[in-house]
Amino acid sequence: MPAADYDPASLPDLLPLYYRRLFPFSQYYRWLSYGGVTKGYFQNREFSFTLKDDIYVRYQSFSTQNELEKEMQKMNPYKIDIGAVYSHRPNQHNTVKSGAFQALEKELVFDIDMTDYDDVRTCCSAADICAKCWPLMTIAIRILDRALREDFGFRHLLWVYSGRRGIHCWVCDDAARKLSVAARSAVAEYLSLVKGGEETMKKVQLSDPLHPFIRESLAVVERYFPKYALADQDILGNSKTADKVLALVPDDVREDLQTVFQSEKNPQKRWNKLCGLVQHQRVSSKKGCQYIDKEIMLQYCYPRLDVNVSKGVNHLLKSPFSVHPKTGRISVPINLEELDSFDPFEVPTIRLICEELDKPRTVEEEDEVDKENESEGEAAERRKIRDYKRTSLAKYVKQFDQFLDGMARSRKGEMLRKSDLQKDF
Repeated sequence: MPAADYDPASLPDLLPLYYRRLFPFSQYYRWLSYGGVTKGYFQNREFSFTLKDDIYVRYQSFSTQNELEKEMQKMNPYKIDIGAVYSHRPNQHNTVKSGAFQALEKELVFDIDMTDYDDVRTCCSAADICAKCWPLMTIAIRILDRALREDFGFRHLLWVYSGRRGIHCWVCDDAARKLSVAARSAVAEYLSLVKGGEETMKKVQLSDPLHPFIRESLAVVERYFPKYALADQDILGNSKTADKVLALVPDDVREDLQTVFQSEKNPQKRWNKLCGLVQHQRVSSKKGCQYIDKEIMLQYCYPRLDVNVSKGVNHLLKSPFSVHPKTGRISVPINLEELDSFDPFEVPTIRLICEELDKPRTVEEEDEVDKENESEGEAAERRKIRDYKRTSLAKYVKQFDQFLDGMARSRKGEMLRKSDLQKDF
């Protein structure tokens, strides 16, 4: 559904229906309570609500799923942010002795925003995105997901589309949630390659020998670079964009390439010539030319992290299944098995899923409801019919369910392992 079909002015009318009938509260509570193994874990979690007219309400906390549901249905937040698990109930932070209210744990999180690539994308700028620049998010997920799993050993990574122009990652492993600020900073720094502000021309500097992490990252970038950078972004297709690339190479190589580019206009052939000259200089052991081609590829494609979001335990991050007020799109989990086909413009808007609720039930859906009522009697009557199953939101909630099932299996396995160890003693 095109975002143009969504009118931000309709949000006050749509949010009550969304929170009453569509928001996946049971899965949400299951996620943030982490099996209930730590006392007060959910109760000490901070939630922040942004209400109409940018009214910002921090330090919300809830004892139960039911309490969270009622408050969200009462306040109908335009945006939901999730914070840390604190030493005390966040809604009582003003009553706690000064200095005693401390952020103890939070998922290790990453925030990647397309605006941070404005110096290297030619199709869009600011909050705009399109099919030509979205591959930057695909590349970011592929690089970071591999590194977090293989280099750091994390297993439970929830990748989420922000609803507009970026992606978030929630690393939910027990070890990740317990990381200190110093450890989070170390992970974020390890994963950061593109450094420097607008005034910095060359933002990637590689040294010899290449770290295995950089080699793995390059393998991903090299797979996407020809279509994304050379074809779709056309970084060597005209003098303005080509000059930006040439500014990253040593003077003598630049002069040779400027001569070549006068007669050769094909972007792929221009790139091949650049790589050939760099290879020649590499063989000649000319200083400053060792990895120029690789540095260019990384500068144009490597993920740009907001390190401050990752290193702070008390930093807030937009919640999954929050609605983006500007686009109306739901912030949904991304299925990595279908990553290359993920289309942010196909993510349902709140208007679409609310309209889908008005459609008559199919015969199959009516039969399913009848079976539930037959098998579970009055309990089924009391239980709300899970309306999201009748909308485009269903596949994303299912994806979330599968993620939660994986965490539950892991917890069970860990408990069995500890039990076996105790028996051995």
